[in-house]
Amino acid sequence: MSEIYLDNAATTPMSPKVIDVITEEMKNTYGNASSTYQLGRKARRVIDQARHQIASAIGAKDGEIIFTSGGSESNNTAIFGTAYSRKEVGKKIITTKIEHPSVLNPMKRLEEQGYDVVYLDVDETGHISLDQLKKELTPDTILVSIMAVNNEVGSIMPIKEIGKLVAPTNAYFHVDAVQGMGTIDIDVKEMQIDFLSVSAHKINGPKFLGFLYENNDITIPDLVLGGEQEMKRRAGTENVPGIAGFGEAVKELMEIGHDQIQKKYARFQKIIIDELDKEKIKYHINGGVGKNESHHVLNLQIDGVSTTVLQTMLDLSGFAVSGGSACTAGSLEPSHVLIACFGPDSPRVKESIRISFGRYNKDSEIQEFAERLAKLAKEKQNKE
Repeated sequence: MSEIYLDNAATTPMSPKVIDVITEEMKNTYGNASSTYQLGRKARRVIDQARHQIASAIGAKDGEIIFTSGGSESNNTAIFGTAYSRKEVGKKIITTKIEHPSVLNPMKRLEEQGYDVVYLDVDETGHISLDQLKKELTPDTILVSIMAVNNEVGSIMPIKEIGKLVAPTNAYFHVDAVQGMGTIDIDVKEMQIDFLSVSAHKINGPKFLGFLYENNDITIPDLVLGGEQEMKRRAGTENVPGIAGFGEAVKELMEIGHDQIQKKYARFQKIIIDELDKEKIKYHINGGVGKNESHHVLNLQIDGVSTTVLQTMLDLSGFAVSGGSACTAGSLEPSHVLIACFGPDSPRVKESIRISFGRYNKDSEIQEFAERLAKLAKEKQNKE
């Protein structure tokens, strides 16, 4: 039985060209990029090229891109670095209730250390209120950390508008763009973003690699101490082959364009929704499928069918979907995102699955999945 993979918000299969680039660099560019002899200089050129590709994709300067081990390290660096270096300015931080655990858990740690963390509410579509943010922005606010695109319901946050609100204040603006890279247009200067976190494995690149955009006008303490790599801002010998692959992955995304990607995923959403409607399945869409949502995620409540049961049945049928964030899916805790959107007592919290699309999914696969989902849902709902 072949498996149809529909959990691309958790991780993505590596691009064949990315694999080729990494393999080639592993064979031929084995020098340490900090060394001054020829092999070292060759490795440095590979890193510099990838850094330029990535910086150009988000409107940054090359020197503002710091390679890290992934989105979690990038988020932690921006959050803890800001908090510890600016505690004399204030101890108030603003975030949202639906952030990724790599943002929420650092916030909990800071609360234990006496920081005042405000968690913005979201509506049923997973969007914040700009009015609430505006009210919470006080002179002692040192950081606003808000994700670009939610990983469970696909809600796109109004990043440009948030940047306008934050820019005149004392606060730095951090954006977790792990789900946003490649799915929405990002320009860090136009959006007035101070820090931006991205992970390679979400965009068909290698795992355990990411970057942090850090505005040149800002200096925060390093999270990883040691040597003087990454312009003295992140110690540790660089993963040259992985970084080359990361650059290739970003290059491929930019060549496709996020508009084309979103059109494809919107078509996939329609195939599934049309099939459920045709079979008269009782369901609800968590979040939405409109212009303020990224179409790479479709979160559905199938009425009366528990997440665990439906996910297991789909798995046995050869379809990989998720019950929520991959970072919390292994636990028995309900989705904090769905709780924030609908409340802890809503049946959506225990009856929803997340379907997330990727570049290599095909219409025929989505149609096959839609038909199987509708069949399983009908069987369970007809038993009620």
